[in-house]
Amino acid sequence: MIKNSEPEMVSLDKIDRAILEILQRDNKTSQRKIAEQVNLSAPAVQRRIKRLEETGVIQANVAVVDPAKVGQPIVLFVQVAMESERIDLYETAKKSFISAPEVQQCYYVTGDADFMLVVSVRAMSDYEALTRRLFFENNNVKHFRTFVAMDRVKVSLSIPLN
Repeated sequence: MIKNSEPEMVSLDKIDRAILEILQRDNKTSQRKIAEQVNLSAPAVQRRIKRLEETGVIQANVAVVDPAKVGQPIVLFVQVAMESERIDLYETAKKSFISAPEVQQCYYVTGDADFMLVVSVRAMSDYEALTRRLFFENNNVKHFRTFVAMDRVKVSLSIPLN
């Protein structure tokens, strides 16, 4: 089995959590506006945000894009079961999932599957090509199961902080 060391928790006070709540709603909120909402100076907010970035609490500042509006309307969830539990084979699979731009998210999971992928493609023919590359060409993939999203009911990467 693959064992990842537990990430070190970062101590967050009430103000850090308030700042994170604001940034998760709208990352373009100005530091001045955040400062007003949390009763700090803008430089103090800037220092806190910098610390949150340096400690890895804030991992990235990204735009959430609607896949349909950029020509990637098909979202799929894929369960992948592996044949062998050898660490080197799992690491190879992880690297292939990470390097595939169609794979938006990848989780190592418990249960009947070993990995759960979130995939975005332009057309089913693109997904078929991806399955050949990631699954059929990998002798350690036992089987995979695909679920097609019918509707995007909720999409969020916000973490509840209360």
